Amino acid sequence: MSNKKLYRGSLSTIILKLLGDNGRMYGYEITQKVKVLTEGELQITEGALYPALHKLEGDGYLKVEFEQVNNRMRKYYSLTEDGTTEVASKLSEMEQFIQTMQQLINPKLA
Repeated sequence: MSNKKLYRGSLSTIILKLLGDNGRMYGYEITQKVKVLTEGELQITEGALYPALHKLEGDGYLKVEFEQVNNRMRKYYSLTEDGTTEVASKLSEMEQFIQTMQQLINPKLA
């Protein structure tokens, strides 16, 4: 995929948005949801996902719950109150960024 670097800068926003829309999710579930929603265009690796999840947790935006599923522990992530606020902020930033890029790329439509 040629847009990897563009997506990488948006990973936190993607994670926060998915958790805001879906409630609690576990890591693999997040990767699969992104893959389905983007029709395979974006595939998040574990090497990118888990550091981002840990950072968001450390920043106080995510809370973690463990649940036993099929004799193994599964780690579920969900938004904290601060995380819910951060989703709105990140989405607003993303919308502004997209509008600015559209103005640069195609000023006639802006």
